[in-house]
Amino acid sequence: MVRFKPSPVPYTATGKPSPKMDMLLRFMHAIPAGVLLLGTISPAILPGAAHAQDMDMHAGHTMDMPVMQGDSVLWRMPPMNMSMPMLPGMESEVPITAAYLPGAGLDPMSVPEARPFEIMDVEDGDTIHLQAGLVRRQIGEQTLVMMGYNGQYPGPLLRVKKGANINVHFVNAIDEPTTVHWHGLRLDDYRFDGIPGISQAPVQSGESFLYKLNFPDTGLYWYHPHMREDVQQDLGLYGNMLVNPTEDDYYAPVNREQTLILDDILIDANGIIPYGKSAPTHALMGRFGNVMLTNGVTDFFMGVEKGEVIRFFLTNVANSRTFNVVFGGNPIKIVASDVSKYEKEMSVGSVVIAPAERYIVDVLFENPGEFMVTNTVQAIDHFRGEFYPSVHNLATIHVSNTPVDVSHANAFRELRTNEDVISDMDAFRPYFDKAPDKELELTVRVNNLPLPVMRMMEVDTLYVPPIEWNDAMPMMNWVSTGEQVKWLLREKSTGRESMDIKWSFEKDDVVKVRIFNTPRSFHPMHHPIHFHGQRFLVTHIDGVENPNMVWKDTTIIPVGSTVDILVHMSNPGTWMAHCHIAEHLHAGMMLAFEVTD
Repeated sequence: MVRFKPSPVPYTATGKPSPKMDMLLRFMHAIPAGVLLLGTISPAILPGAAHAQDMDMHAGHTMDMPVMQGDSVLWRMPPMNMSMPMLPGMESEVPITAAYLPGAGLDPMSVPEARPFEIMDVEDGDTIHLQAGLVRRQIGEQTLVMMGYNGQYPGPLLRVKKGANINVHFVNAIDEPTTVHWHGLRLDDYRFDGIPGISQAPVQSGESFLYKLNFPDTGLYWYHPHMREDVQQDLGLYGNMLVNPTEDDYYAPVNREQTLILDDILIDANGIIPYGKSAPTHALMGRFGNVMLTNGVTDFFMGVEKGEVIRFFLTNVANSRTFNVVFGGNPIKIVASDVSKYEKEMSVGSVVIAPAERYIVDVLFENPGEFMVTNTVQAIDHFRGEFYPSVHNLATIHVSNTPVDVSHANAFRELRTNEDVISDMDAFRPYFDKAPDKELELTVRVNNLPLPVMRMMEVDTLYVPPIEWNDAMPMMNWVSTGEQVKWLLREKSTGRESMDIKWSFEKDDVVKVRIFNTPRSFHPMHHPIHFHGQRFLVTHIDGVENPNMVWKDTTIIPVGSTVDILVHMSNPGTWMAHCHIAEHLHAGMMLAFEVTD
C-alpha cells in the first residue's frame, strides 16, 4: 500500500496560481524570446523552419513536417496541449542528441505484419524459441514499424507451473544489440538475468543466446530487453510469464482469467516520435505516451456475462506512466502482486500500478451494460498552476443480460486471509523493526540544460506531487537528455552514487534498505525501484508499519517519503537494483550488488 505525504501547494482554492507562483510565471514570460538560449542547436532540426514568435505557437518545431529527408531522422516536437505557453527562448531547442528511429526509411509493407499474442504452455524441461524482430503494426489510422517477440504483440504469454525449469533459445533479429531480462524471477543462475556487462554479453544482431530459467514462485512476471529499453521495450518488446500454482485452491474460484498489459506510446500525424541516438530524451520525467495501449491495441474489448467474476493479471510496461486503473465502478478485490498473494485480500476502488509492477485482481460484473476500464487521475498543469481530471480509456467491457451459468459472487465477497503467505512471512517478522542496514537517497544532478528549463524548474518545485501522473512540462522534458540529466542512488553512509556503490551480502541475508526520495532535488519525482533476482517486503512507509504485506520486486517510492524494504538475499550472483522508469535507468539510476554463496 502506498501512502502519500502532502507537499506545500502554491495554488489557491480556486485552482489559480498563488501570488508567489504568479510572480515567477510573470517573470518567466517577461524575458524576451531568444535571450535564454543555451547550448548548441541540433543540426537535426528541419532547415528553413520558421521559429515561433508567439508563446502559444509551436510551429517553429517540426510538427506536421516530414519525418525523413533521405536517410536522416529529423526531430519534431512531440504532441502537446497547444494552448500551453512555450517558454521564451525554447522556440528552437531540440534534444542535443541525434534523432533515431529503428526501421526509419523502411517501407512498412516490407516488414512482416504483427499478430496478437499466443499462449505457450511450457512444460518442465521444454526448450522454446523466442526471436526479437521488426514488425508492422496498425495503431489507430497509422501503419508503423515497431518491434515484437515472435512477431506478436505483446510477446507470447508463457504459462508454466511453479517449480518448472525451461530453456529459451533467443535470437536477435533487430539491427542493434539486445538482451532479455526475466523480470521478477528469482533465477538460480544470475548469468541468465539479461544484464549486459554484469550477467552476460550483449546479444548482437544476428546472434543467439540460450537462457535457462527456473520458476520458484507462483505469480505474474514479464520479460523485456535490458539494453535501450527506452526504445526497444517502448516499441513492443515485452511479454508476460504466468506461473501457475501447484495447489488447486491457491486462489479463489473465478469464471475466467485475462492478462492485461498496459502501455502508452508517443506518436503524432507522422508516426512515432523519434528517440535519442546516443542517450534517451525525456530524461527528467520519462517518456509519457499520448496513445494508450492495452495488450498492444487501442480498442481492447471483452464480453462477459452477468454475474461473472474475472481475474485480471495487470502488468505496467510503460516507460514512465503510473496508471490508476478503474473498472467502470465495478467492485475490485486485490489478490496478489509481484511475487505472492497478499496476507489478506482487500476490496479497493482502483489499482495504482507503476512501471514494472504487476497486480492480480478479481472483478465482479453484476449489472449488464458497457463499462470502460480507465486510467483515472488528477493531472497537473505546472504552467498555469491548475489541477484537472484526466481519464484515458484502456478497455471496453460489455456485460450481457445473460446470467452466467455458475456465479462466484459469494466467493468474491469473501476476503480471504492467506495463512500460507502469513506463515512464509513469519520467519522475517523479527527483522521488521531492525535498524536499516543500508540507506539510499534518490536525487538528480543536471548540467548544460537550456536556461529556460533551469528557470522554470524553480516554479515547478514550488509544488511537489507524490506521484507524477502526467507529463506536466512536455517541452522541457523532451529536450532533457541522459547526457544532461543524471539520476542518482546515493548511499547515505559513504556518499557513493549509483554504480560506485559497493554492496556485498551472503546468501539468505535479510537486509533492510531504507530509501528516502528527497523533495529538494532539481526535479523531485517518484521512482519505481526494482531489485533483480530477489524478493522483498515493504515493511514501513514514513515510519508507519505496512498493515498488509505482499512479496514484491518493484515498489513506488513517492516524493518526500521514506520507505523501508526488507530484502531476502536468496540468490547468489551479481545483480542490479534500479529505477524502472526507462529513461531514469539509462540516465544512471542503478547500482550493482553481490550475493555470495
